[in-house]
Amino acid sequence: MKYTGSCHCGQLKFAIEADIKQVVECNCSHCRRKGVRLWFTSKAAAHLVMPEGSFSTYLFNKHQIAHHFCKTCGCAPFSIGIPPDGKGESVAINLNCLDEELSLDGVDVVHYDGINH
Repeated sequence: MKYTGSCHCGQLKFAIEADIKQVVECNCSHCRRKGVRLWFTSKAAAHLVMPEGSFSTYLFNKHQIAHHFCKTCGCAPFSIGIPPDGKGESVAINLNCLDEELSLDGVDVVHYDGINH
């Protein structure tokens, strides 16, 4: 299935053709404050639109994930880095930034203990 989304003002965009089999809800201080639900997928499967100068990047803790956010509207539609399983480089899509609302019926929701990792 193809999914598209963006930040609120539309400068940062993504398009991915893949199945959403697992969603990560992390309780770290960053994810908890932002209220994100993350879908980790292959970076190669994602088409990301990130115009130069339109975003900032926030790194914290182990610096494994580059949290990108729009300089204009502040939304963070995706991050790039190492997923919780440590396998390869991935894109973490913020499902709250999808163009269409998503039902999580039938999707495995993993509660990741980011506070202690």
